Amino acid sequence: MVFEDKSIQCTDCGATFTFSVQDQEFYQSKGYTNEPKRCPTCRQARKTDRNGGYSPTRQMFPATCSQCGKSTEVPFQPRGDKPVYCSECFNKVKPAR
Repeated sequence: MVFEDKSIQCTDCGATFTFSVQDQEFYQSKGYTNEPKRCPTCRQARKTDRNGGYSPTRQMFPATCSQCGKSTEVPFQPRGDKPVYCSECFNKVKPAR
């Protein structure tokens, strides 16, 4: 199947966006049969809304591992009253569920 760029009007904001050949090939490889109805900006906003207002990227904070002393980043602000671990040490000390 040969694809060509398509112009589509967003159902949310009304802007016209391009459904590129690369996007069409990606959709086909995933087995998607419908074209997108929203522009990339509105799609991202919708994803953020579905995630409770949180963006898929998380703010990371610098920390020093309490176990090995290695510099690391964690997805929360360390308070200093509890140990903070790098991912390797965390996997060693975390309780089994």
